[in-house]
Amino acid sequence: MGNTVIARIEQALVQHLALSGGPSAPPRLMAAMGHAVFPGGARIRPQLCLAVARACGQDAPELTDAAAVALEFMHCASLVHDDMPCFDDADTRRGLPTVHKQFGEPLALLTGDALIVAAYQTLVRAGAAHPQRLVGLLELLSEGVGAPSGIVAGQAWECETRADLGQYQRAKTGALFVAATCSGALSAGADPQPWRALGECLGEAYQVADDIRDVIGQAEALGKPVGQDLHHSRPSAATDLGLGGAIAHFESLVQATVDAVPECAAASALRQLVRQESERLVPREACEKYRQSPATEGRQAA
Repeated sequence: MGNTVIARIEQALVQHLALSGGPSAPPRLMAAMGHAVFPGGARIRPQLCLAVARACGQDAPELTDAAAVALEFMHCASLVHDDMPCFDDADTRRGLPTVHKQFGEPLALLTGDALIVAAYQTLVRAGAAHPQRLVGLLELLSEGVGAPSGIVAGQAWECETRADLGQYQRAKTGALFVAATCSGALSAGADPQPWRALGECLGEAYQVADDIRDVIGQAEALGKPVGQDLHHSRPSAATDLGLGGAIAHFESLVQATVDAVPECAAASALRQLVRQESERLVPREACEKYRQSPATEGRQAA
């Protein structure tokens, strides 16, 4: 992974977002959609999709690009809705005003909806040349987003009085990671099943990392508010396991993710991507600093 891959992803996002609009589209809606997608975060879901496709031979790069873009459109749509006053009521995302702060609540709601539709439009356009793979890609995307175990279900668990932490995390974050790894394989004409465990492990690790960062992170560095899990009484690994327990769980999930990479020519590069992403999310230095703090030593002694 590197700048070339990120450049490929950004170019594909620009191209497909433009195809979803056009001169007849409401200009403020298109501006809001652009605001939601750019500038991006780590683009880890499309990176995973491209990496797996390359490991599987990648014989249809235009379809792989479309699958990667569809995943990122869905992810961005979920962030727009997640930031709205009915959920987190967040002021910032990726260091910029959230869509509802910049464009108002009605347009933010429509922006999320439009990005969901754009995700499917993107897949259908590219998949017309590969109909035998298109149905599976649409199914994977739908499973990663809808009920009973996609990101919509994950959001819905926050509205319940009680939620199982593992089920909540698998739905809110893990499902779209599974869609990313499996879509990468399917877009290259390969069997997606061997890649499912990689998505499951990394998705759970990502959510646990998010729970940790919500406690120890700084809003300026994260580009979004912190302390949201406690404020909204949401399920959290840091709450259930304690911060030390959550960090240990995250580290075990990272190792499980590394172990879940199927043996292939690109296995080493994929494992390196996992390690780099884990260090970006929860730096080892921050973990050691927590473990060596007097408060932590006191809790361990007790």
